[in-house]
Amino acid sequence: MSAATLDIRPLAGACGAEVFGVDATKPLSNDVSAALKAAWLENQVIVLRDQDLSPAGLVTLARNFGAPNIYPFVKGFDEQPEVIRIVKEPSDDKTFGERWHSDTTYLPNPPIATMLYGVEIPEYGGDTAFASAQLAYERLSPAMQDMLSGLKGVNNASVPGGRASGRLKFSNMAITDQDENKLEATHPLIRTHPDTGKKSIYVNSIHTKRIDGWTEAESKPLLDYLFDHITRPEHTCRVQWTKGAVTLWDNRAVQHTAINDYQGLRREAWRVTIEGEPPK
Repeated sequence: MSAATLDIRPLAGACGAEVFGVDATKPLSNDVSAALKAAWLENQVIVLRDQDLSPAGLVTLARNFGAPNIYPFVKGFDEQPEVIRIVKEPSDDKTFGERWHSDTTYLPNPPIATMLYGVEIPEYGGDTAFASAQLAYERLSPAMQDMLSGLKGVNNASVPGGRASGRLKFSNMAITDQDENKLEATHPLIRTHPDTGKKSIYVNSIHTKRIDGWTEAESKPLLDYLFDHITRPEHTCRVQWTKGAVTLWDNRAVQHTAINDYQGLRREAWRVTIEGEPPK
């Protein structure tokens, strides 16, 4: 396998691509690893189909993009604590991550990437949608870009409705007792990607509670506009899951939401996140 054998097929005009020609069950050569990383940086979201991975194999693949870290709210596999199970049982009403967000923006160093692996896929539904916050920034007026450039957002780990209606609603996930209100971080509303140099809007509807120095009431109109602007249909792509699919997304450039449209069916995926750096 060489970089020249990779077949990259865009999913949409805004972001996303499927990449064929990669067997992630085997160690990737340096040139294939570099080509895969380049495809990820260019497309912000990439999908590899028909992989057969253990939790350890998922971590090995993830290491091509950085160092896996530990998610604070779900306990991982005993033998592979970096990997968590994302499970919706037929009796569960909610889907984990079903509102637009970028992962764990309440940490000082939010993960640069998230990798999700499809283990059990419902016969229909359960797609993940992505929105390019990078493209959304480019489509703001120069005056709005300039106004946002000096502002920061306060991000908190609390979820809408509290833990009882949020993370604790999943019957077969190992939710930890971490106090969500203690995890809070302030980051620029506009961040610059360290690899591409491109700018993105860095706010999300779950965790960005207000603009630093502003009240929540003062912040709400501007934040609501940005939330809606990022997730306009023309800024999005959609990944349809299949068993063995691996999707990798760049948390510095996109947001995502899990679509909850498969009531009464089971879905399981394994997730690993890649250690990040302070947004700038």
